[in-house]
Amino acid sequence: MHPNEDTLNKFYAAFARLDPDTMAQCYAPDVAFDDEVFSLRGKEATMGMWRMLCEATRAKGLPDWKLEYSAIEADATTGRAHWDAYYRFSATGRLVLNRIDAAFTFNPQGLIATHRDRFDFWAWSRQALGTPGLLLGWTPLLRNKVRATAAANLAKFNAAKGR
Repeated sequence: MHPNEDTLNKFYAAFARLDPDTMAQCYAPDVAFDDEVFSLRGKEATMGMWRMLCEATRAKGLPDWKLEYSAIEADATTGRAHWDAYYRFSATGRLVLNRIDAAFTFNPQGLIATHRDRFDFWAWSRQALGTPGLLLGWTPLLRNKVRATAAANLAKFNAAKGR
């Protein structure tokens, strides 16, 4: 197993435990993170998102939380993984199973330099938002609304934490 596979296993094992401090050890200071909702640059911004998600899950959805990860592969420069997140979406209280494929690059020190998560936004929105997600989840209108709300929530979380 390549050491970068160990890094990914460490990251996802920590995420399954909702342990953002250990997750942070896996990221380079200048990491770039992107998914269907967030586009973040730098470790502080990226870890703000993970800390917000972990804290919200611990506070409101711990009984429903489960993370399963598989298909971890990595070499000296790239990696990939698949992960399934089972959780209660805090804004609506609806149960979600989000199936995510992740791609990574690593810096020479073996830290994650880029992290790109891909998932079916329409499938997610149908579960998380119900009828509005079903009817509008495929549109840029809803996607942009979710992005704006998530960014505002992250800014509020970071401000409350003095970040």
